Amino acid sequence: MNKPVYLDYNQTALDTQYNARAAVPAFDAFVKRWLADSKQPSSELSCTLDVPYGESDVEILDIFHPAHSGPAPVLMFFHGGYWRAGDKSWFHFLARPFVERGAMFVIPKYGLAPRHNMDELVKQCRRAVAWTHRHASEYGGDSTRLFISGHSAGGHITGMMLATDWAAHGGMPADTVKGITGISGLYDLEPIRLSHVNEPLQLTKASAERNSPVRQTLSITPPATLLAYGALESNEYARQASAYAAALQIAGGAPDSMGIHGHHHFSVLDAFANPEHNFGCAVLKQIGLA
Repeated sequence: MNKPVYLDYNQTALDTQYNARAAVPAFDAFVKRWLADSKQPSSELSCTLDVPYGESDVEILDIFHPAHSGPAPVLMFFHGGYWRAGDKSWFHFLARPFVERGAMFVIPKYGLAPRHNMDELVKQCRRAVAWTHRHASEYGGDSTRLFISGHSAGGHITGMMLATDWAAHGGMPADTVKGITGISGLYDLEPIRLSHVNEPLQLTKASAERNSPVRQTLSITPPATLLAYGALESNEYARQASAYAAALQIAGGAPDSMGIHGHHHFSVLDAFANPEHNFGCAVLKQIGLA
């Protein structure tokens, strides 16, 4: 029972490290607030919802048009939920601070486990990025300024999008992704495979390795990168960010890592969407709007 299964963690300790909900008793209140706050942007901001980017019923995305005229930088956001929960509509509240400052904000939906495995959902997200790159100009965006962000499982997806060889995916530029922001991301899936989180995912050692951003060989020098996590989160989230930062440095990148003081796994999104917070300001600077 006390035998280590990953690093120095036994099974109970590892499961605790990745039980983000249990660490935040007010989790349900956060979701209720997200849902309430997400009702207004879709009615008050200019947007186009449920745009198909692929052939399956889950391959749709929401576009929040830039408030200012002229081609705008594009910021995509992939939601979290441990690849098994969540929906793009929960996170409409994140759009406002970015579109009001001149960005186009895109939130894709993607398939969830157990209906979709990790290989499938990563491919779906690649299609979302490819579609956005090809069609951004139709909605006021500038495809040459495409940035990707994501929270938790979405942070993992963000890393996998950076690792994608875009030249091999429809002849897109190798540097299609101009910068990324990973928020409490999961960049190494091996501890996920060994934890309770894997029950619906059914990751194997091989599928975990080929879908772990830390284990990918990049075809380009990493672009501007922000890796943030809540300072109140479990140690594994900080370690995940540190390991990914080290991998990007080896590849020639210069990632910025930020432990967000006073924030946990869910409240960290408040800092992301707050232009007055040093994290939100850093994201705006990355996309050229601050």
